[in-house]
Amino acid sequence: MKRIKKTALLFTSLLLMVSCNTDDGVEGIVPPNFDVLGLWDLVEVNVSVGQDLNMDGTASTNLMDELDCLSGTLLIDGDLVWTYEQSNIAITTITSNQFNADCTGTTSATGTWFSDETQVTFDGDDALTVLRISGDQLVNEVGEDLPGVQSFVYVLRVF
Repeated sequence: MKRIKKTALLFTSLLLMVSCNTDDGVEGIVPPNFDVLGLWDLVEVNVSVGQDLNMDGTASTNLMDELDCLSGTLLIDGDLVWTYEQSNIAITTITSNQFNADCTGTTSATGTWFSDETQVTFDGDDALTVLRISGDQLVNEVGEDLPGVQSFVYVLRVF
């Protein structure tokens, strides 16, 4: 009788180990990269050819150096929600390699986010889709030549 009990106990233990296997075919959920949490400020609006929009005698490929009206913030919070507000820019061609740019109001947006080690993905509003993590910067690579924008760059605000 003892032998039957031992065999039954061994069989039950084996059955429990097999049925409780952690590899049930469903991959685990990867947690987000919380290093991106915080308030990010727009510091660069890069274009393909330097412009001297403020007429100070120095052309720059960063429109933030040329237009005082440009600003932007991106808040990425721990509840996986993002909020965004940024100046709109209208760029028009004047003549070869010369352009005019003006601020034309602001865009506000919100949604949810997820991040791994290389990028932050935004859902909810199409104002933002994916920003690349580059050191201590978030970069929105647009990749357009003037009258378009190459990239928008954000840095984490330090309090």
